[in-house]
Amino acid sequence: MSRSPLSRYASLVGTGRDEMLAADGTVRPHYGPLVDALIAMPEAERESRFRSASQYLSEAGVHHRIYRPGDADEEEREWPLSQPPLVVDPAEWAGLEKGLVQRAAFLERLLADIYGERKLVRDGVLPGAILGSNPEFLRPLAGQGLSGQPLIRFIAVDLGRGPDGRWWVLGDRTQAPSGAGFALENRVATSKAFPDLARQMNVERLAAFFQRFREMLHGLAGGDMSSIGLLTPGPHNETYFEHAYLARYLGLLLLEGGDLVVHRDRADVRTVDGFQPIKVLWRRLDAEFCDPLELFGGSRIGTPGLLRAIRSGALAVINAPGSGILESRALMAFQKPLARALIGTELALPTIATWWCGQKAERRFVEANRHRLQLAPAFPPAAATQAAMEAAALDWADTLASGGIGLVAEEHAALSTAPVFVDGQLEPRPVTWRVFLSRDDDGWHVMPGGFARIADSRDARAVSMQAGGRSADVWVRSCETPRPVTLLPRDRSFVRRVPGALPARAADNLFWLGRYAERCEVATRLVRIYAARVGEALPSGEVDARLETLLGEFGVTPDAMAKGLLALARRAADTASRIRDRFSPDGWRTLDELVELIQDAQEGSDTVALANQILTRLSGFTGLVRENMYQFAGWRFMQCGRRIERGRMTAHVATVLLAGDAPEGALEGLLEFTDSRVTYRRRYSVDLSRETVVDLAVLDPLNPRSVAFQVNSLGDRLAELPGMHAAETPDTLSRRIARLKVRLQTADATEVDTVFLDRVEADLGLVSDLLTERYLLSSPGARPDRAAPE
Repeated sequence: MSRSPLSRYASLVGTGRDEMLAADGTVRPHYGPLVDALIAMPEAERESRFRSASQYLSEAGVHHRIYRPGDADEEEREWPLSQPPLVVDPAEWAGLEKGLVQRAAFLERLLADIYGERKLVRDGVLPGAILGSNPEFLRPLAGQGLSGQPLIRFIAVDLGRGPDGRWWVLGDRTQAPSGAGFALENRVATSKAFPDLARQMNVERLAAFFQRFREMLHGLAGGDMSSIGLLTPGPHNETYFEHAYLARYLGLLLLEGGDLVVHRDRADVRTVDGFQPIKVLWRRLDAEFCDPLELFGGSRIGTPGLLRAIRSGALAVINAPGSGILESRALMAFQKPLARALIGTELALPTIATWWCGQKAERRFVEANRHRLQLAPAFPPAAATQAAMEAAALDWADTLASGGIGLVAEEHAALSTAPVFVDGQLEPRPVTWRVFLSRDDDGWHVMPGGFARIADSRDARAVSMQAGGRSADVWVRSCETPRPVTLLPRDRSFVRRVPGALPARAADNLFWLGRYAERCEVATRLVRIYAARVGEALPSGEVDARLETLLGEFGVTPDAMAKGLLALARRAADTASRIRDRFSPDGWRTLDELVELIQDAQEGSDTVALANQILTRLSGFTGLVRENMYQFAGWRFMQCGRRIERGRMTAHVATVLLAGDAPEGALEGLLEFTDSRVTYRRRYSVDLSRETVVDLAVLDPLNPRSVAFQVNSLGDRLAELPGMHAAETPDTLSRRIARLKVRLQTADATEVDTVFLDRVEADLGLVSDLLTERYLLSSPGARPDRAAPE
């Protein structure tokens, strides 16, 4: 990069406000060190640094989902990081920080009145229709503001800068503000690209903000971190990655609505070790879906009775259900009188000019000035760019004639621009800034940064990640060298504690991840055997027919093997995505790479080579799980799933291949399936026989691929699960696995026929059902003891 790009950049800026360049084309002082460093840096080095940041985000699996209007499908995209970061002047930040704290206090008082005395409506400051017609005014919680407790404790404010250099509030995010986790990941990625520069410029750190927030949660929970959860809509939400990331970063339980149950006035978490109380929830689920009993009855992601626990005071929620009403754009039309009534002064940070169309005079003004205004929904989800665009496309006369209660008109916001590298060149792009605030007993605190959203074109009037925009880190410079901050305990002394209870949903996903990963491996091994026989031009016979039958059970056909294996790999990866807060990032990345490998494979290519590559990655996944995953309850459930699936499938494959008079090639096929050829040659000095192959593949307790090995390992893991005590009378699950172990230990190879193998397969299926009933689907702590055939 040379000086000439700055001249080119200045010519593109035009007459608008730019964050990096002053009106005379000179670089603003707070941007100076960054610009000097980029100019002095060889292009190859600069591109290498940018790649290192993108590589980190890719390897960490940072992503968001894209939804298209009218399309039920969703697309998962890597988080789009733009370079360079947006830089904020220290003096300007000090003023902004005061204005943001003032605004947060104003919003807190406004919400307390809306859900309390409603004095603003009674005094005529706020039209009652803005509450009465607002879907975010939750009547079941109409009196929650009388408690005296803050109803909001974590919010975001979207800012834009106008042509005059002033910052404007574009919108408030109080429902379930997203982006804080992405801001953290932006900072980590950018720091990897410019570690020296970030230190040189004294960039404020973000950890202290999150440390304060976690300490606030800790205080609300009475010092019990195990009773704090983050409530998520689930893995199909566009920002689920952030939910999992923040839960892991802050040490919170990641919970879905189905993980919770309300007993009388208390909320509990369903865990594999019984019901555990939950005292604090950081809500990332829209309020109307929280409780199907009192809010939206069609919600399948909420918790019946949750509002009852909130009203009782036994459960603190951040932010309180109903706080989304503050996102109503209709409120922006009354900011000045509301501020005077609530805080006695005007707000330092103004909002864009807004007119609520529910009033006659304002409606006439909007009709007369429609050429310079845009329509938007008055009530949430007014912030959605798509919704605003759809509203603007409506016929003005029809929409206003209906009374206009649900509409506002706004001036077009002329946004400032910020520098962005596009194809190696700096270009100015419109930019907005999302800033985050949290509240504790000392008041409101502002994250020194947040993240910027960069438009995908130079003339964009709105900035949206869903519409293809990008994000950028925000550097707030400090006059002093920031002190290192960590969320780890500062005390050198420590107490080793057992990890908190495992939610039943997480255990269920780990159990099925083990099964799906093993199922993919089983199918791949069968594909390799079948493809090798075809490649060797062996005569097609009964063995090939039996292999085709087995493959068909997995949805794999000879003419579309890669497609069938892809479906199995995706099922494992999708299950892993549901438990990213509890799962190794390396393990997740291995499964993701496995899906990409199969996607890139072409039908008709070397199937044996593809199968070998798949098995290598699955072996890597198994090794990562064994070596990297903390071997407590979650790991045990995953191992139970693997052992059940491998045991059942080995018994089933043996049954199909050896049924009746085993055809030529069946014994070799079973040895290949169990990866036991080398072991067989070392262990037996005779030619292949049915008895010796069955002994090694089914009964040998030292063969890690045998059925007996799976059953013995499964018994060991089951004995370690919660509620399993050797001194107690065994329940049906314990008796079933014990009897199965004895059956395999005492069997002779001559006894192992299809009836024996079918019984083993059925017993392992019953063990799976009993384990599921006890820990995963039924009420945790229940002791199922249903009668079962022996």
